[in-house]
Amino acid sequence: MTSLTSGLPDISPTAHPFDVTYRVRIDDCDPTMTVTLAGVARYLQDIAMDMIDQSPFGATNPFWILRRNIIDVIEPITWPGDVDITRWCSASSTRWVDMRQRITGTPAQTPFNPDVRPNGHIETESFCINVTRDGRPARITDDMLEDLNSGVTETRLRWHSMNPTDVPDDAATALFPLRAGDFDMFEHMNNAAYWHAVESQLTDHRDLLSRPHRAVIEYLKPVPITDHVTIRSATTDHGVSLWIFSDQVLCTTVTITAL
Repeated sequence: MTSLTSGLPDISPTAHPFDVTYRVRIDDCDPTMTVTLAGVARYLQDIAMDMIDQSPFGATNPFWILRRNIIDVIEPITWPGDVDITRWCSASSTRWVDMRQRITGTPAQTPFNPDVRPNGHIETESFCINVTRDGRPARITDDMLEDLNSGVTETRLRWHSMNPTDVPDDAATALFPLRAGDFDMFEHMNNAAYWHAVESQLTDHRDLLSRPHRAVIEYLKPVPITDHVTIRSATTDHGVSLWIFSDQVLCTTVTITAL
């Protein structure tokens, strides 16, 4: 089990990794030309879709939902440049898996950003649940599970929440306006769009984001397209905690701490 302070498991020599390269896009970045947490979340969405589409299991296990993302920013990724992503299964059960992603950024020098920059390095882990078309947890087919388990030692993965759900009485409150582009084909708030809400509350915590840090987001309930979003936030001894409410129902928890 991964905790807020533990490292993420390395790739096994027997794992079947999936590798892809993407260009860093301008809309992945903030004004400092650094890839945002929302940008990282989009990379994770993209490689998850590409992996299932290019595997032989897309017809039998096409639908997955994300329960949690852990994002360890060790060295920020900057624009322009490329990102190389390796994805593999690190733990499994019959209905859900932990998927690890290693993201390496290779910067390019251009007139827009001529400085010599270090390679970016971000480690992530995603708790993914196999579901039916109507969103109910479903058993992963035996052939896919056999392939995923090629480098796995933990085959009885259980869900353990990492983030607190209790909101302090003195937590700050802010409204976040939703946009039509924040929603997916199921009319639920897109996984990456949550990070826009989170990052809107982090302007006073640049010191935390300027050094290696861990961001953990746990999706408790989907946010429908008609709902109103409220963000509660509080500074802790270790970083920042945030709670996203949809019509007064807690839907998402976030913690950001120094590594």
